Amino acid sequence: MLFNFDPPVTAEEIRAASLQYVRKISGFNKPSKANEEAFHSAIEEIAGVSGRLLRSLETTALPRSREEVAAKAKARAAERFQN
Repeated sequence: MLFNFDPPVTAEEIRAASLQYVRKISGFNKPSKANEEAFHSAIEEIAGVSGRLLRSLETTALPRSREEVAAKAKARAAERFQN
Protein backbone atom coordinates (compact mmCIF):
# COMPACT_ATOMS: atom_id res chain seq x y z
CA MET A 1 0.00 0.00 0.00
CA LEU A 2 1.45 3.37 -1.00
CA PHE A 3 -1.36 5.83 -0.31
CA ASN A 4 -1.57 8.30 2.58
CA PHE A 5 1.91 8.13 4.07
CA ASP A 6 4.02 10.80 5.67
CA PRO A 7 6.38 11.43 3.94
CA PRO A 8 4.52 10.82 0.66
CA VAL A 9 5.44 8.00 -1.68
CA THR A 10 8.38 8.60 -3.99
CA ALA A 11 8.67 7.89 -7.71
CA GLU A 12 11.22 5.18 -6.88
CA GLU A 13 8.73 3.43 -4.58
CA ILE A 14 6.02 3.57 -7.22
CA ARG A 15 8.41 2.13 -9.81
CA ALA A 16 9.49 -0.64 -7.41
CA ALA A 17 5.84 -1.58 -6.83
CA SER A 18 5.26 -1.54 -10.58
CA LEU A 19 8.23 -3.85 -11.12
CA GLN A 20 6.86 -6.20 -8.47
CA TYR A 21 3.46 -6.20 -10.18
CA VAL A 22 4.91 -6.90 -13.65
CA ARG A 23 7.04 -9.72 -12.25
CA LYS A 24 3.99 -11.21 -10.57
CA ILE A 25 1.68 -11.17 -13.58
CA SER A 26 4.32 -12.12 -16.15
CA GLY A 27 5.93 -14.87 -14.13
CA PHE A 28 9.36 -13.49 -15.03
CA ASN A 29 11.82 -12.29 -12.44
CA LYS A 30 14.05 -11.16 -15.28
CA PRO A 31 12.71 -11.28 -18.85
CA SER A 32 14.51 -12.82 -21.79
CA LYS A 33 16.04 -10.49 -24.38
CA ALA A 34 12.98 -11.11 -26.57
CA ASN A 35 10.63 -9.87 -23.82
CA GLU A 36 12.84 -7.21 -22.25
CA GLU A 37 11.35 -4.22 -24.09
CA ALA A 38 7.75 -5.23 -23.35
CA PHE A 39 8.65 -5.93 -19.70
CA HIS A 40 10.29 -2.53 -19.14
CA SER A 41 7.60 -0.70 -21.09
CA ALA A 42 4.93 -2.25 -18.89
CA ILE A 43 6.79 -1.19 -15.74
CA GLU A 44 6.98 2.42 -16.93
CA GLU A 45 3.34 2.54 -18.02
CA ILE A 46 2.11 1.03 -14.75
CA ALA A 47 4.31 3.40 -12.73
CA GLY A 48 2.84 6.38 -14.59
CA VAL A 49 -0.75 5.27 -14.10
CA SER A 50 -0.09 4.40 -10.45
CA GLY A 51 1.47 7.79 -9.78
CA ARG A 52 -1.52 9.57 -11.31
CA LEU A 53 -3.88 7.43 -9.25
CA LEU A 54 -2.06 8.14 -5.99
CA ARG A 55 -1.94 11.89 -6.70
CA SER A 56 -5.68 11.98 -7.44
CA LEU A 57 -6.84 10.10 -4.33
CA GLU A 58 -8.24 12.07 -1.41
CA THR A 59 -8.80 11.20 2.22
CA THR A 60 -9.71 12.86 5.48
CA ALA A 61 -7.64 10.34 7.46
CA LEU A 62 -4.36 11.43 8.96
CA PRO A 63 -1.27 10.23 7.09
CA ARG A 64 0.22 6.99 8.40
CA SER A 65 3.74 6.78 9.74
CA ARG A 66 6.04 4.60 7.67
CA GLU A 67 7.88 3.50 10.79
CA GLU A 68 4.70 2.37 12.58
CA VAL A 69 3.44 0.45 9.55
CA ALA A 70 6.86 -1.22 9.10
CA ALA A 71 7.01 -2.18 12.78
CA LYS A 72 3.54 -3.74 12.64
CA ALA A 73 4.44 -5.69 9.49
CA LYS A 74 7.65 -6.93 11.11
CA ALA A 75 5.72 -8.06 14.21
CA ARG A 76 3.16 -9.90 12.05
CA ALA A 77 5.93 -11.61 10.09
CA ALA A 78 7.74 -12.64 13.28
CA GLU A 79 4.54 -14.12 14.68
CA ARG A 80 3.69 -15.90 11.43
CA PHE A 81 7.13 -17.44 10.96
CA GLN A 82 8.03 -18.28 14.55
CA ASN A 83 6.91 -21.89 14.11
